[in-house]
Amino acid sequence: MRVGVIIDMDRDIHAKFERLLSMDMNSCQLVSWSEADLTEEMAQLVNQAVQKYRIDITAFWCGWPGQAVWDFYDGQLTLGLVPHTYRYRRFEVLKKGADFAKQINVRDVVTHVGYMPENPLEPVYREVILLLKELAAKCQENGQRFLFETGQETPVTLKRAIEDIGADNVGINLDPANLLMYGKGNPVDALDVFGEYVWGIHGKDGQYPTDGKNLGLEMPLGKGRVNYPLFIARLKELGYTGDITIEREISGDEQVRDIKMAKELLDSLI
Repeated sequence: MRVGVIIDMDRDIHAKFERLLSMDMNSCQLVSWSEADLTEEMAQLVNQAVQKYRIDITAFWCGWPGQAVWDFYDGQLTLGLVPHTYRYRRFEVLKKGADFAKQINVRDVVTHVGYMPENPLEPVYREVILLLKELAAKCQENGQRFLFETGQETPVTLKRAIEDIGADNVGINLDPANLLMYGKGNPVDALDVFGEYVWGIHGKDGQYPTDGKNLGLEMPLGKGRVNYPLFIARLKELGYTGDITIEREISGDEQVRDIKMAKELLDSLI
């Protein structure tokens, strides 16, 4: 296992790769929430930076257009492919994102699918599964894998969705903090449910929700409720050899300090 960090994609990619190396890391997941950046020009810029700095981009995290409210109420109406209002527009952007990832030679495409119903008999569940079958086929054509970012789904719902899609290139980018922050499960226990599908991991920490509307708080890694010693030990038991990509959703000097602290802790456990 290696430790990397999430990087937001923009025209400052060279400087961001330099900072990555300065923190003694050479792998990342690349994130974009801008469809306007999914261009051949940007792909060339990223490829030039990869070649110059020898950075390994382990996944392309593809965001989608439209409103996004990260809570338990409006989130149901705005996140991922589940809301009908945004579904097909976002589906087209995700296919475009997969093609962009192919241009930069990245195998794994990751996104939040949204609050998939726990009841598989609900019509919206079947509708989203059909779209994900098509998205998985698109990734398969590109020689890629599609990964669910954990968060809005319970572990059982997520495993069922992967089984119902029925493609061997569909897996999970496990964000252990998200499972806690959404109140969906304990990440160590979740590995017993879907561990065989975990192909990527975010190094993030957080707390359980304290009310019925808002997510739990994100915390510096090691300061939240994720039991990282036990989590890493369980990953080793499962034979996971991929990267753990640090995500700290703040900015500035505090973010840099927290990333360095997270890397130190993860390195000691790995």
